[in-house]
Amino acid sequence: MTYRFFAPTPTRAATGRTAAVYEQMREDFLGPLPTFQALSALPEVLAATWALMREALLAGDAPRVDRELVAASVSRANRCQFCVDAHVLLLHALGVPKLAEAVARGETPAEPRHAALVGWAQASRNPRSADWTSTHGPEITGTLLAFHFINRVVSALLDPDLLPGGLQRSPLVRSVGGRLYARAARESKEPGRSLALLDVDPTASPPAWAGDSPVGVAFASLRNAATRGGDLLGAVARQTVTATVRWEDGQVPARPADWAVDLVRDVPGTDRVGTRIALLAAFAPGAISPGDVALWRLSHPADADLVRLVAYGAITATDHVAQALASAHR
Repeated sequence: MTYRFFAPTPTRAATGRTAAVYEQMREDFLGPLPTFQALSALPEVLAATWALMREALLAGDAPRVDRELVAASVSRANRCQFCVDAHVLLLHALGVPKLAEAVARGETPAEPRHAALVGWAQASRNPRSADWTSTHGPEITGTLLAFHFINRVVSALLDPDLLPGGLQRSPLVRSVGGRLYARAARESKEPGRSLALLDVDPTASPPAWAGDSPVGVAFASLRNAATRGGDLLGAVARQTVTATVRWEDGQVPARPADWAVDLVRDVPGTDRVGTRIALLAAFAPGAISPGDVALWRLSHPADADLVRLVAYGAITATDHVAQALASAHR
């Protein structure tokens, strides 16, 4: 696994909240995977991302196969091959190899309920134009929102290959990997355990779509923590990012680099490169280039500020999807 712009601190050197998150991951999942190590420069965002994924994908009563199917399908809609590969492998681990391989090939599953979940997850990329909402419970809905955020972070900060040479795309490798992870994937998890890692605002109301589920608390915590990355930009820059996310409604630009240059022409010069990175994080995170990052580092050399900016773009796009749910629950 290769990180695109920096190497995170080794897991054995983690302290404080980051170390606590990693320990819980070792107990409840597959350990501190590269996705989460990339966020380790921002412990509050790391903890909230883990909490949302854990409470939505791993805990509770919704069928785990359904949730993994949603994770893989929204990842395909967001063109995050790394996450597609990871969740195809986990579908193998859950004992549904035919479904896993159909997802890997981009096919519609044969079972109507699974086909409907795939269509629903993929439509969420463009929630306004698809008139998208959710009739699913908080665990499935939270899984979808978690991966809208995670896909963007992964595509921005990690190379797409889980294994050297893309070996994870071999059906044989997926099958073997699934058997190795079968026990861990099938263990039930107690809901709410990750919330102890968060700074929860007792006065904040969870989103209506989540009811009293810990998924809602985790999502609200992630939205609050990641949105603070907008403080790196001025008001005009933040308005440009928010307005573009609403207007473009998830459309993938044909030429992301040119598209982003055009959008930031009226942004103050000191904010142009940061606005460009945030916009690309929202729409085409794999198009963030070493040149973009080098320019950003002239004024913000810390790895944490790069991660903070990417997280801001990612949560702005994710919250656009969540707002479609908010409208439906008014």
